[in-house]
Amino acid sequence: MPELPEVETVRRGLALKMSGRCITRAELRRPDLRRPFPPALAARLDGARIGALRRRGKYILIELDADGVLLLHLGMSGRVTAGSAALPDAVHDHVVLRLDDGTVIRFNDPRRFGLLDYIKRGEEGQHPLLAGLGPEPLEDGFNGSYLAASLAGRMTPVKSALIDQRIVAGLGNIYVCEALYRAGISPRRLAASIGRPRAERLVAGIRSVLTEAIEAGGSSLRDYVQADGELGYFQHRWAVYGHEGEPCPGCDCGDGVRRIAQAGRSTFYCAKRQR
Repeated sequence: MPELPEVETVRRGLALKMSGRCITRAELRRPDLRRPFPPALAARLDGARIGALRRRGKYILIELDADGVLLLHLGMSGRVTAGSAALPDAVHDHVVLRLDDGTVIRFNDPRRFGLLDYIKRGEEGQHPLLAGLGPEPLEDGFNGSYLAASLAGRMTPVKSALIDQRIVAGLGNIYVCEALYRAGISPRRLAASIGRPRAERLVAGIRSVLTEAIEAGGSSLRDYVQADGELGYFQHRWAVYGHEGEPCPGCDCGDGVRRIAQAGRSTFYCAKRQR
């Protein structure tokens, strides 16, 4: 599933093509994705003028006219691209928005785990998918003091705690593995044992890996592409994720990167460097 850097990269790419434009025609080619589309969604979108595009966690929010917001989630295999009307439609282009300058926005989702919803402006924070999200990791509210307090008393591995969207929004398996490596913290360590000094290191690791990943256009793993159809490139800079058995960067442990399963997901780390 695309994580914060991929969603932010898509948001920025779409904003360049969509902000200020008018939707001349909205085509919903099936009644649902992960959940049914809101009633009369196509009619709401037809003729709507697009304002700013924002991101909350792994969700993109597209402002429409004066009172509406389109909520978009890519799911496991979804991709949203902005291209020419001359490009042929693909089999899984389930939602197509035609803009007044000829740009065509295509939401392609083979596995149909993505979603679209319509929210009244000002009520975004009350939406069930957004209401419980923790702070954004690149904003000021996410700091060592907050993280240490949020992890205190949690008898679960820190890796699992960081993937909990109620603690911090937008993180997923890839970037938590990479951030823990940068911070020198074992994914096995109990969240409750992350005091203020470790929390400060972890916040710095999270911020640095997310910032660099956004600059690289995200990580292309399986289906993800940027809004212009280009791949992301941060996967070439992963230190541990996906590198089981390979040498640890800058480490003389001799064992290489290890992989363990946590909560049904693969975790990659260096047992010597990360404590």
